[in-house]
Amino acid sequence: MTRSARAVWFTGPGDSEIRPVDVPDPGPDDVLVRTLFSGVSRGTETLVLHGGVPANQHAVMRAPFQEGDFPWPVKYGYLNVGVVEQGPPDLLDRPVFCLYPHQTHYVVPASAVTPVPPTVPPERAVLAGTVETAVNALWDARPLVGDRVAVVGGGMVGCAVAALLADFPGVRVQLVDTDPARASVAAALGVGFAGPADARAGLDLVVHASAAEAGLETALGLLAPGGTVVELSWYGSRRVAVPLGEHFHSRRLTVRGSQVGALARPDRTFGERMALALDLLADARFDALISGETAFEDLPAALAHLPALCRRVRYGAGT
Repeated sequence: MTRSARAVWFTGPGDSEIRPVDVPDPGPDDVLVRTLFSGVSRGTETLVLHGGVPANQHAVMRAPFQEGDFPWPVKYGYLNVGVVEQGPPDLLDRPVFCLYPHQTHYVVPASAVTPVPPTVPPERAVLAGTVETAVNALWDARPLVGDRVAVVGGGMVGCAVAALLADFPGVRVQLVDTDPARASVAAALGVGFAGPADARAGLDLVVHASAAEAGLETALGLLAPGGTVVELSWYGSRRVAVPLGEHFHSRRLTVRGSQVGALARPDRTFGERMALALDLLADARFDALISGETAFEDLPAALAHLPALCRRVRYGAGT
């Protein structure tokens, strides 16, 4: 037996629509989830919506419960919070996070959902996938007590990294972005702010998350000798020029890639990393990463005009 649900599909360059989908009955090891909220990950989902995933990355960039193939049509997304309507007794009626696209109801293995702690509002829990990326980035970066650090790029991931760094002992953190409006977000997160021309230099570590060539150049220019840039940006099919001349070699600088699809710590599991991200979201400062809310029915239109931070999607009782 199946039941009817609705989902957002990306159907062409910049185009999307809501389509009916069939949801099977859950098996003994599955859960049926009714979505409460989802979140739009602006950088990656915009690239997917506009066909920016290069052919040699189609397999790597598949979302866990994606349907369809790149470029289109494809059902894509990975920030979903819902309530379990059928499933094991320990999950029944509990809010859970899942790496699932924008869909009103869905069935997945029970192992694919993570319970939302009672200290975390479901509205904020949509950021779990973003904070998970930030956790993995800092496992890669390994900041030390007293490090001088900047985050270049004040989007969702960059702001999440800055928020986590703000709690490191003795670490001075500055968020660097070309948009002066990010200053208020930085203040809410408890970190400093500067434009690229005014950013503090001589740094031990820079996390780059602007997805812009100029941002990467800025990040390298802020490093002290022996410093490291941790690159979080996903450029899709775009090629970027990395300034490896000038002082790159003489200062012995490092550029290190970080991607959430692989665990930066072999002693942890994916489930442990996600549970940690959700625990960290008990901090109300992360509400600064939400840039408004859209009803599920209005999501296709909203995808054409996304803010730089997270657009939360609300699902009504009738969806």
